[in-house]
Amino acid sequence: MSEVRQYGELATQLVMESRRSTQTDTLIKYNDSLVRSIIREQRDLEKAIDALLVEGRAPPPGLLIIQTAINRNKRCLLAYHSHRVDRLRDMYWAVGGALPHILSNQDIRSKMSPHEVDYLRQYNSSVMEFRSEFSHELDITASITNPPKDLHVLVRVVKDCGVIQTELGSIDFQKGQRFMVRRADIEHLIVQGYLEEV
Repeated sequence: MSEVRQYGELATQLVMESRRSTQTDTLIKYNDSLVRSIIREQRDLEKAIDALLVEGRAPPPGLLIIQTAINRNKRCLLAYHSHRVDRLRDMYWAVGGALPHILSNQDIRSKMSPHEVDYLRQYNSSVMEFRSEFSHELDITASITNPPKDLHVLVRVVKDCGVIQTELGSIDFQKGQRFMVRRADIEHLIVQGYLEEV
C-alpha cells in the first residue's frame, strides 16, 4: 500500500528537526535525504501547477492550495538552512574563529554537509580579510563576554600546543606548565581550550 502524505509534511519534519537542535543546543546531522525529498516534492507541485493551467480559462481553486504548499516548503527549507548557518557561525565564534579546531573535530565534521564546510571556509576567509585591516589595534575574535582586567594573565597548559610566537619572543607550551603572559598573545588558545586561566 502506498504511503499518503499531505503537502508540506516533509517540510514540517525538517522544521521540527531544527527545533530539536535548538532545544538540545547541538548541531544535528544534516538531513540530506529529507531536503532532497522536499525539493522533489517542489518539482512535482510545480508540474501539477503547469497541468492545471490552461490558457484562456480561469485558474482553478486547487491552484491556490498547491501554490501555498510550494511557498510553505520554500519557507521551511530557508528556515532550516538559516538555522544551521546560525549554529555554524555560533560554533565558529565560540572557538575564537579557529576554523581548523572545528573542522578537525570528526564528530562536528560528520554532521555538516560539504556545502556547510565550504560556507565556513568562505566565512573564515571573509573574517580574516576584515580582521587584517586593523589587527594591530583590535582583535575581533577575542571574547567580549568577560572583558580582561589585566594585560597579563597566569595560565596553565591543558593540552600541548607547541611553540607560540608572542610579542616578547617564543614560548613552548607543554602540558602542565604555568606561564604569566600577555593576554592578547594567548587569548585564542584559552578560547580553543589549550590553556586555562589560573
